[in-house]
Amino acid sequence: MRRLYRSIYLAVITSLLAVVVIAGLFLRFGLSMPPMNQNLEFASEFVAAMLPGSDRPRPELVAAIRRIAERLRTDVNVFDAQGERLAASGENLAPPRANDNGGFRYDRGGPTWSLQLTDGRWVVLRAPARHGNPILALLLTLAGVAGIVALFAYPVVRGLTRRIERLQAGVETLAAGDLRTRVKVEGKDEVARLAESFNHAAARIEDLVGAHRMLLANASHELRTPLSRIKLGLELLRQSDDPKYRAAVEEDLRELEDLIESLLTTSRLDAATEITSPEPVDLLALAAEEAAHFDDVSVEGASIVIDGDAKLLRRLVRNLLENASRHGRPPIEARVSALGPLARLDVIDHGPGIPVGERERIFEPFYRARRDTPGTGLGLSLVRRIAKLHGGDARVVDAPGGATCLRAEFALPRKPA
Repeated sequence: MRRLYRSIYLAVITSLLAVVVIAGLFLRFGLSMPPMNQNLEFASEFVAAMLPGSDRPRPELVAAIRRIAERLRTDVNVFDAQGERLAASGENLAPPRANDNGGFRYDRGGPTWSLQLTDGRWVVLRAPARHGNPILALLLTLAGVAGIVALFAYPVVRGLTRRIERLQAGVETLAAGDLRTRVKVEGKDEVARLAESFNHAAARIEDLVGAHRMLLANASHELRTPLSRIKLGLELLRQSDDPKYRAAVEEDLRELEDLIESLLTTSRLDAATEITSPEPVDLLALAAEEAAHFDDVSVEGASIVIDGDAKLLRRLVRNLLENASRHGRPPIEARVSALGPLARLDVIDHGPGIPVGERERIFEPFYRARRDTPGTGLGLSLVRRIAKLHGGDARVVDAPGGATCLRAEFALPRKPA
């Protein structure tokens, strides 16, 4: 994965390298003229050759220096051997120091070059300043460096902020109620992973809200049927105290209670991400206990213990056996086994079977192949949800002889290293 901090770090390093390269090219090609001290040395030699001798009148020396200064555009001062100024053109320069051998020197006004003539006189030259003060030059240089850094860092920073802006807009759109909102995933850094996480979370929220809406709509519809029968049964009981009416009302109340319990369990499983208080559960013993409430159900297999919620696992086994009893034909078999990291519970019946096109749909909430099919359509949906909460899944598998087999799988406890 490409780390974001590496992109920013490389952008800064690239900017600094660009500054170094541009500065080197400028020094190599932009300053192709001889250095300042070399220019001053040539000028001093030229001035020395053009000065009149020491025996000439002073006005002639002053006139000669003025012509030379105008021609070279340089400040020129001439001193005697004792350091007294004989003539000057331009600004007055500092005289040579005692025991001065001449050459380049940097004074407060800028670099100067001094040369002693054969007759003891000194020629001191200084090129006049052609630019502003050093502080301004430093500020301009720093501004140039900042401009180069900004030029190279802008694509990285703008690309990062653009993606963050899109992510922010997606969050605001999702918060406004548009659950179909997704953001574009670009790159392979932390921002890209954040965008992927946002899309995954948005899809999960959309699925949960859609499932709750469907659950509410179907639940309101399913609750009407037993309530209507209970209302009718109570009316009949008022007219006649027939035991069959009382039994019918009691049956409808049990159906209503079972439906409400299933709805509450479904809602609780939607919000659950892990088992809060797992405990060891023997699948074979649990299957045997539940099978005792049904006719023509046999249990076989190995004693396999998993960590889970005993109440939910009991509900899973009961729902599988009730499904086989309602929609299948005896004999019904419950087999417990293990393969690799998973424990298996297979419930096999010899009914008409499940068409291939409906093998996934039967695990959807409230799905029934026909409206007159008994049950609420939540049993197998709860089976899959409980199995997934225990690290497995539920599905329809092929069984020998055309039998119908519903398989629930669960994660086995990890063995200590």
